Amino acid sequence: MSQAVPPGGGGPGQPGARHGAPVVKYKAELRRSIRRNRVEPEINFLNIVAMLDIMTIILVFLLKSLGESSTSIPQSDDLQLPLSVLRTAPSDEGVVVTVSKSQILVGEDKVLTLPNRESMTQTGVGARNKRSGPNDLYIVPLGNSLQAARKTDKLVRQAKGMDAGSSEAIIIADQTTPYRLLIEVLFTLGQNEFGKYHLMVMQGSGSG
Repeated sequence: MSQAVPPGGGGPGQPGARHGAPVVKYKAELRRSIRRNRVEPEINFLNIVAMLDIMTIILVFLLKSLGESSTSIPQSDDLQLPLSVLRTAPSDEGVVVTVSKSQILVGEDKVLTLPNRESMTQTGVGARNKRSGPNDLYIVPLGNSLQAARKTDKLVRQAKGMDAGSSEAIIIADQTTPYRLLIEVLFTLGQNEFGKYHLMVMQGSGSG
């Protein structure tokens, strides 16, 4: 008499229906493992837009540092500020130009070593630092530095919503600065789109 064989199965040693169960379980575990180890695509690369926003904010603060207040100015033999009876607060907006007895600086960068006082009374910084001879008022090394400072200050003013048509300068000059030299500095500032100047002084006692 013949014996019926269950569908998909057989006798001993033959594949049975239950042999498919481990395969199904293995595939399910594999799918779960893939899901657990999957990395979201958005964290697999740098967000350049966010980084640019941060760098822009940092840049604005760095540029703003050019206009920091100059109320605390160290006095030395090379730089003594003139006294004044004015009581107004000093300006904290502008590119700082320092004129000491021996040098001119824009910000903290030295741009020119000055000749002796006697020669500056007549010809200022001297013919070799001018565009066209000793009688010219334009100081070439100072002008070159002011051009770069003007570009930076223009960006700062635009970022702050201020008028960028011209820049301001804070002039820190020694009290013995020759008039000729001061005029040359002011002329060079004007030629580089600096339309307003603030002269830094020391507050002194006055009778009025």
